[in-house]
Amino acid sequence: MSLDTEFERVSLPLADAFTISRGTQETAENVIVKVTDDGGMTGIGGAAPSAHYGETADTVEAVLPELLEVVENVGDPHALTTIEERMRHAVERNPAARCAVSIALHDLAAKRTGLPLYRMWGLDPAETPTSSFTIGLDTTERIRDKTADAVGAGYSTLKVKLGTDRDREIIEAIREEAPDATLRVDANEAWTPRETVRNSKWLAEHDVEFIEQPVPAEDPEGLQFAYERSELPIAADESCITLEDIPEIADRCDIANLKLMKCGGLLEAKRMIHAARAEGLEVMLGCMIESNASIAAGVHLGPLLDYADLDGSLLLSSDPYAGVDLSAGEMRLAELGLPGTGARAE
Repeated sequence: MSLDTEFERVSLPLADAFTISRGTQETAENVIVKVTDDGGMTGIGGAAPSAHYGETADTVEAVLPELLEVVENVGDPHALTTIEERMRHAVERNPAARCAVSIALHDLAAKRTGLPLYRMWGLDPAETPTSSFTIGLDTTERIRDKTADAVGAGYSTLKVKLGTDRDREIIEAIREEAPDATLRVDANEAWTPRETVRNSKWLAEHDVEFIEQPVPAEDPEGLQFAYERSELPIAADESCITLEDIPEIADRCDIANLKLMKCGGLLEAKRMIHAARAEGLEVMLGCMIESNASIAAGVHLGPLLDYADLDGSLLLSSDPYAGVDLSAGEMRLAELGLPGTGARAE
């Protein structure tokens, strides 16, 4: 069998400027990978690199020729473990680039079997959690409007970005607009350990479910301090990048937040999920701001998760690819009716 490969860079404007404690984003630079077999069947994947983790669209484009050479040399889209291991040896870093190839290969392999990816993995689509919808930082009035829009669209779980000098005001405004919604907060490393403990008290009074990455990843002792004293569960995101991080965070948080773009591929994500379970952690899958070319694959991991934050494509003003229906945060895998991940050109 022979495999043909190609990739292209796409600039995706956001529906609204997206701000977290580290800065503001108005456009997402993704790189789309396609792998085609000799029967003309094509698998689609996407890279959504983050400069915070040392990757850009430029670095993805720079290493993809070497990664795709591995794919072409192996020549078998079902040799997923072999290809992912060889890609790691060829390019140790650049997980988003490797992930794009991993997703495209899984999409193609599942299409060749005639099954949706979750069925190829033997997973139950009824076991998926509801995905959250993210409310980024903004003026309080804009946050009110965004919250009202999200609730009006049926989103029952909201993830709220914090890390400002008006965090309490933001939560109070959101709770007024969404009194019945499940709220989660993400400080993106902006708080000190003691601030986290203090904030957990009033966040608990507003019925917040958990706090994501309150302290810098470079302060593991601070994360442990917060975890041991917080009135709310703690999720580790920036502190949880690869499989090797799972045992390190096991006694410092309650929830491991994985991202495909951090760990480098779908097989590695599954390993991380099982390792987290073995350490007694709950598991969440998050995302960057991404096209459905990659988000669709993450949704197929839904039955293995406790929590999901897979709204990356929903924050775009337009997406050249369709995926799994995520309206109102429901992960409708059973309704997909397509083989592969469901990613397809609009």
